[in-house]
Amino acid sequence: MKFPPESDIKKMRNALGITQSELADESGVSQSTIAKVESRKTDASYRTIVRLFETLDKMTRKTGMDRTAADVASASPITVDADDSLRVASDLMRQTGFSQMPVMSGDSPVGSISERMILGLIEQGMSMDELRKTPIRKVMGESFPVVSEGMSLSAVAQLMGDSDAVLVSRQGKVIGMITSADLLKLI
Repeated sequence: MKFPPESDIKKMRNALGITQSELADESGVSQSTIAKVESRKTDASYRTIVRLFETLDKMTRKTGMDRTAADVASASPITVDADDSLRVASDLMRQTGFSQMPVMSGDSPVGSISERMILGLIEQGMSMDELRKTPIRKVMGESFPVVSEGMSLSAVAQLMGDSDAVLVSRQGKVIGMITSADLLKLI
């Protein structure tokens, strides 16, 4: 059986939201050994590494985190075009109840827009008339990360620590979106 690199033990444990002590209790490997493995201060035996990965895999299945991105993604995300005005984005957000959207140029994600960004522009003194006319391209934020449909939900959760959402793709085409609200629905 092939396992991920040892450095993934800490990532997987953190994605599950468990402590070293909890992993130690479940796996039978001492907490101090887990700490040394995670900090790369020791080369653990193959048997120890196998036990840790098998325990993490079992715990992942218990939490439902063995699902894939495609299992959780909302299909056909609502998007706006980079050349649309902020008014279009604002209207769509109000109609759909979404607080953020991917910005596209054709089929490619090029940025993101959110209520928070628009409110920030108001705080900076932009007039309502300016807001209505401003192209999204001029004020959009970074694009959401794009993941393949087969990516594990635990890996998606790790990415969402740095981003409000991820886009899910199949053969290079965006087919869905996952937000933190989608992950919270699984609880």
